[in-house]
Amino acid sequence: MTRTSDFVVIGAGIIGLSTALRLLEEGASVTLLDRGKIGCEASWAGGGILSPLYPWNYVTPVIQLATFSMSRYARWVAVLEMATGINPEYQTSGLVILPPYDLNTAVSWCSAHAIKLRHQPLSLISGLPGIYNDRQENTQVLFFPEIAQVRNPRLLQALCIRIRQLGGNIIEHCEIRKLDTLKHKIHTVHSAQSEFHADQYILSAGAWSKQILGKHALNLDIKPVRGQMLLYKLPEQLLHHIVLQQDFYLIPRCDGHLLAGSTVEDTGFNKQTTPEAGNMLANRAEKILPQLENRLPLKHWAGLRPATPGNLPVIGAHPYLRNLYINSGHFRYGVTMAPGSAEILLNEILKRPQPFDTTPYQQGWNFSGQSNPGTSEKR
Repeated sequence: MTRTSDFVVIGAGIIGLSTALRLLEEGASVTLLDRGKIGCEASWAGGGILSPLYPWNYVTPVIQLATFSMSRYARWVAVLEMATGINPEYQTSGLVILPPYDLNTAVSWCSAHAIKLRHQPLSLISGLPGIYNDRQENTQVLFFPEIAQVRNPRLLQALCIRIRQLGGNIIEHCEIRKLDTLKHKIHTVHSAQSEFHADQYILSAGAWSKQILGKHALNLDIKPVRGQMLLYKLPEQLLHHIVLQQDFYLIPRCDGHLLAGSTVEDTGFNKQTTPEAGNMLANRAEKILPQLENRLPLKHWAGLRPATPGNLPVIGAHPYLRNLYINSGHFRYGVTMAPGSAEILLNEILKRPQPFDTTPYQQGWNFSGQSNPGTSEKR
């Protein structure tokens, strides 16, 4: 059976969902396909911190996209909540960075980017009862009061409901097996159950994007990187700010849940959890918040992030398949960058002006040393 729409979006994580929503808002018909359940890969597994961690360590295009997207978030989730009745729990909870850190670099970067930063003793920050212990209360920390967070599963649920309200067709457990191309365009995409035809196609399949493209991936460098997380449930909310130390963070939810993460592991498509990672995360969590000692995590899970060189996502038109676009490779910041990335891709499709230079997000195909496999297609 062949199904037809204006757009077929392949991949229903946060990037695919936000892209489909913008297309529907513009009046397009959209079919959204996912190999599993909607949003149950990296989008569900992440923590929902709406900012790059240690932003001074990232290249300018990453910061530009993250900043643009973050500026849209409050209104975006408010509109979603009003339309669906689902509260994504967007909140400006602030971020505390514990030592070690590079104070001079942080201060210089924040000054250049007009980011609010306080360098002060831990004891002067309210909302952190029980962190460390009394002997460390005068530890100097970095405090970013304007950093926000969102609860990923609730945001994904709201997006799904809104897409269906607008007439979007979401099909789960629909793994794409083949892309049929003709005259430098995709003609049909095949799953085990159906064929799908559209005027235009968007690939937003995260870590699986390169696999789906096959020979059309050129030298696109998107690969899976595993991240493991722990979830605790506390009788009361002991933290009111996100806490970060080196590559480890604690994220408090308003109902007493607490996320601890995460690992960064190059294990291919293996997303099994490991006892070693679980123990490491638990030990680091207990060191920062001693009240977690002897408390077992409620859950332990892993997800596969779509990693790219330099953490730079790929957003834009395929180099030679004229009706294919990609919005993928956001690594750790898919949730952060989702509304901004969707807007940038929509501008590209509709030939609208961009808010800033978006050409860096179209450089991920890397033609070096590889011919165009499209030149052998029938004309």
